[in-house]
Amino acid sequence: MKVLLLYDYPPSPAGLATQGALLHRGLDELGVDVHSVHFESAQEKEWYYRWFEPDVVVGIGYWGHTPDLVLHPQRYGALPVPWLVADGYMANYREILDALPVVLVTSHWVKKVYVRDGLKGKNIQVLPVGCDTDAFIPRDKNDPKVAAVREALGVAPEQIMILTIGGDATSKGAQEVMQALALIDSQAPDWKYVCKVWPQPRTQQQNIADLQLASQLGIDKNVIYTTNV
Repeated sequence: MKVLLLYDYPPSPAGLATQGALLHRGLDELGVDVHSVHFESAQEKEWYYRWFEPDVVVGIGYWGHTPDLVLHPQRYGALPVPWLVADGYMANYREILDALPVVLVTSHWVKKVYVRDGLKGKNIQVLPVGCDTDAFIPRDKNDPKVAAVREALGVAPEQIMILTIGGDATSKGAQEVMQALALIDSQAPDWKYVCKVWPQPRTQQQNIADLQLASQLGIDKNVIYTTNV
């Protein structure tokens, strides 16, 4: 099988780019003939359609990327399979996505969002994002990399650091984690809860709501939000 991947390529330090890069790595390790190209690079995509002749074009993004991930491959006779995340409210492209053989989404929660916003859902399949299991390993607390990031975030060496990473923290369960931490706070070891989120207007509004919840729960001094590229 020949697969062409459309995403933020070469990968930047962001979620969608990482999602695409890990898929490329996994397919390559499985022996699949795979190439990647930037999802907005129209001429380069056309070049791949013509000489590579992919069996399927997998595009990583959200519903708003439909022109680049779906309509462009279709224009050249290629078979698009979008692999989508959610991003607020789905405002367009319902008929186009419903007509595809399959639409991949990253979680059951994302599927619920798209069905809520008007997709029929019959062609939606859940494909979770992969992760590099070699990277997620125990590390010595005296490792200078560990010490440096803890100091930068304001987490003391003896404190337990709980971490949530996402475009926003709420859709990754941060509010539920905070509610649970508030319940066990008096019995738990010394802890800090770090939420690493992506800088964008929607996230800024969500951060305010999350921090208000932390304040209401009485744990705001132990909750840290860091918003950086």
